Amino acid sequence: MSSAVLGQFLGDESFPIDWKSDAESELLWIYDDLHIPQPVSPMFFDIGGWWLTCDHMFRRFATPFAADWIAKKINGYVYTAAIAADPAIQVDSTEYGSRYAARVPRDPGYAGKMGPYLGAVLPVYATNFLTWWRERFKPEIEANFARLDGYDYSGRSLAELALQLEDAIDVHDRHWKIHWMINFSQFSATMALRGAIEAVKESVDEELFGRLQSSVEDRNWDSIEALWKMKEEVKADPVLRQAFKGDTAADVRSKLNATKEGKRFLEQRLDPYRQEFGYKSIWSHEFVFPLWKENPGPIIEAIRGYLESDYDYSKSINAVTKDLSSAKTELMDGVTGDAKMRLQSALELSTNMSPLTPDHHFYIDQGTNARLRMVLVGIGDRLAEEGIVDDREDTIFLVYNELRELLGNPKAFDARALVSKRRDEREQAFEIRPPAWLGTATQEGLDFPYLGLWGFPEKFTRPAPTATSELRGLPASPGVVEGVARHVRSLEEFDQVRVGEILVCQMTNPAWVVLFTKIAGLVTDAGGAASHPAVVSREFGIPAVVGTSVATQRIKTGDRVRVNGSTGVVEVLT
Repeated sequence: MSSAVLGQFLGDESFPIDWKSDAESELLWIYDDLHIPQPVSPMFFDIGGWWLTCDHMFRRFATPFAADWIAKKINGYVYTAAIAADPAIQVDSTEYGSRYAARVPRDPGYAGKMGPYLGAVLPVYATNFLTWWRERFKPEIEANFARLDGYDYSGRSLAELALQLEDAIDVHDRHWKIHWMINFSQFSATMALRGAIEAVKESVDEELFGRLQSSVEDRNWDSIEALWKMKEEVKADPVLRQAFKGDTAADVRSKLNATKEGKRFLEQRLDPYRQEFGYKSIWSHEFVFPLWKENPGPIIEAIRGYLESDYDYSKSINAVTKDLSSAKTELMDGVTGDAKMRLQSALELSTNMSPLTPDHHFYIDQGTNARLRMVLVGIGDRLAEEGIVDDREDTIFLVYNELRELLGNPKAFDARALVSKRRDEREQAFEIRPPAWLGTATQEGLDFPYLGLWGFPEKFTRPAPTATSELRGLPASPGVVEGVARHVRSLEEFDQVRVGEILVCQMTNPAWVVLFTKIAGLVTDAGGAASHPAVVSREFGIPAVVGTSVATQRIKTGDRVRVNGSTGVVEVLT
């Protein structure tokens, strides 16, 4: 490699690695705890990964810093590596069960030549993408959803179901290509604002810059508002209030079904909410977790949480709106003349794009992956009826070509035995603690722009804590808070979170937003300054530290902790 080696980990007894080539081990591989902190299911790794369309992103934008992004499953966990735009790199990867060479340009001068192109087109994307999104891309996505959601699986032949899977994969591929257009457009707008601030004020106040990324009008807020309205209805109705005192979500549903008021609530409130906002699970980048549409338990628990805290949506959204307005005022304070016009233009462009962060999660990370899950379990229902598998979710423990083989010939192999083996392997992988990075670290590798989402290079350069009671991560949302920790591992533990606790978890995604109305602080293993937990914590005004790597190992439920969201330090007090 051209860059000097800064560090290397090629595996050991506790985490053995099967390197396919020297070229593979010379890459910097990052543990994808941002999206898939759990052991990955076979089918998601094969057809669901966000990395599958990254070559399109790099080609479309002619990025000089990378040409492809590949993934490797190691001991059950997903690691990814960026491929520099260098024809000397020759490394294999796998997509849809097929071997391919990671894409790199043939021209050795490609990176140097393409920089001006990227610089020329990015501002065009940033300036126009919000209009394109509203007029072109969102309607396209919604039409695809309507087509997939309206598919009737009853009476279909296995061959017809096979074609539905291919259609869903095509939709998934298209939506993720749109995702990267969103991503780069936002990136351009955000970098333009940063550049304008540096030019006008010479330096960037990172806390202020983070506050300017808040969104006050998006689908996540719509989801929260709808939950709050249901909470208000329950609060005002004694029959509904009594039903929501059930011990479990199932008890609540049973009590609701026993009264006319409860049945009306289920039919007119809960079921429409499930249809509109229920295409998500606790981890969006997976197929193994049931959706809220399939299991309304999380919705019921969210409403109960809102009742417990008497959550006030209007107060919350007004506070975020006020803080965003205040941040804009602080930024523009004392700026005059041409500098004011330049800064104001960059600010408006960036803040107008802010809603696309939660919205692209809603439509793509959540909604698109959820639809692909629904196709897989729809096929699973039919295979279970035929006695080929035992459970509708068994399809998720096959890989793409295995499922196609079964759809072509149901007697091709013993699917039950294979699924049982795969389920056992995934359970065993939970006992393994994956390192934050593998392979070979160089400055070139650490400089890859997207690694900031995983907390790099800080995770690589961070010194070991001087005290066992201290953890260090990335300051994500300012403020200091002290409280009792609540370690949450799964959706089933959401109802254990109490008002005022400090949430400790691997990572969050939009399904976790319901907890932000209750918690006083947040600490995560994964994430960078622009990751989901950081952005949402800032929106809710909750001190947060992300990217600690070890919080879920070092902090247990009941520990008293102090979270400093301004410095990135977390102290375990007891």
